[in-house]
Amino acid sequence: MPRPKHEHPTPGELEVLKILWDRGPSTVREVMEVLNRRRRRAYTSVMSLLGVMTEKGLLAREPKGRAYLYHARVTREKTRGEMLEDLLGRAFEGSAAALVANLLEKSSPSPQEMEEIRLTIDQYRQRQEDA
Repeated sequence: MPRPKHEHPTPGELEVLKILWDRGPSTVREVMEVLNRRRRRAYTSVMSLLGVMTEKGLLAREPKGRAYLYHARVTREKTRGEMLEDLLGRAFEGSAAALVANLLEKSSPSPQEMEEIRLTIDQYRQRQEDA
């Protein structure tokens, strides 16, 4: 049976993307070493996942000796934005206020994070006024 198509990266794919966003281009072995810090995975499993991600257009690869060097074809910001838009629409009926209220309740931000949130809101308001 064919694999279901996911509009957004699966949790495993997102884990790989985070590694490549942080490290930059990496081989299967390098990705596997980082993944194995949390949970052991076989080389062939990681290689298969990177192959699927390449087919889906999430990654690109180029030869490096006898191996391939993989890099993300999607940016962290674009991926986060698309996933957030989907969550906002599906779970919060498009209400940014409901999303933020739930986020604050579940994450219990520190005073420093609350100040960063306030600054982000102020910057957003300023951009809206300037537009």
